[in-house]
Amino acid sequence: MPKWDPEGAPKKPQIVGIGAQKAGTTWLGQMIAQHPQVWLPPFKEAQFFNHRFVPEHRQWLPWHFRRARQNQEKRYAGKGQEMPPELDAWLKRITTGEMFTNRWYKQVFAPAPEGTIPCDITPEYSTLPEEGVDFVADFLPKGRFIYIIRHPVDRAISQLKMNLTRKKKHPKGVEAWLAEIDDPVLYDRGDYATYVPRWTSRLPQDRLLILPFGQIARDPEGFMRRIEGFCGLDPFGYRDLGAKVFAANGELSVPAEARAKIRERLEPQFAFIEKTFGKEFSALIR
Repeated sequence: MPKWDPEGAPKKPQIVGIGAQKAGTTWLGQMIAQHPQVWLPPFKEAQFFNHRFVPEHRQWLPWHFRRARQNQEKRYAGKGQEMPPELDAWLKRITTGEMFTNRWYKQVFAPAPEGTIPCDITPEYSTLPEEGVDFVADFLPKGRFIYIIRHPVDRAISQLKMNLTRKKKHPKGVEAWLAEIDDPVLYDRGDYATYVPRWTSRLPQDRLLILPFGQIARDPEGFMRRIEGFCGLDPFGYRDLGAKVFAANGELSVPAEARAKIRERLEPQFAFIEKTFGKEFSALIR
């Protein structure tokens, strides 16, 4: 059982990972959850702000929370253990009844023990509309936000493979792959040119940390040191810093023609990243 206060009062998170999707947020969650000064819910993504401001996400969010509960049940069953009653009660409280209200969101972080910093890592937040970003900045006035930027093509292909794996699809031939890459969602989640300015225009530098994805592989300890310094955390020795979170699906090999089309469509994103963050940052996004 992780650090847990069953009598904890509702509270807001003060560290928020906002994305990008398929840009190391699961790895970040696994690392920062180890830190004794941080508390992360048993499931990584609270999905609160996107539920409020991105209506199409509401179609799949019930599945997200059902899966979160099932994953916890499987985790303890796999160990031959009963789920701790306080965890069971908390899961019931946040997955039944009225969800996604302001009070519900604060209830998600209620078990964070005194002296720890609650943390929410939900990559969908990076794609919020302007009014959503305004709401987040005002609702979490003490929040520190982390945005990881990944190579646009690598990110899109990683998302494509994830989506195909979930659908149990395996495109056959170039034409089938070209049809799959026509999905606008692949490009929306990595539309840095649209989303980054929304956050940088609303949050000062001491509240928004933007990091290149490639630094996770090159220097994971240094990556976490930057986050610790930004969030006011003491240095900590993390386990499995070099571990990969998701194994690549070797059965899904995107043909060169499809990769070239993705690159062509995402070319403006590369120009934006270099212009905004510089060549040194751009060299570290993969």
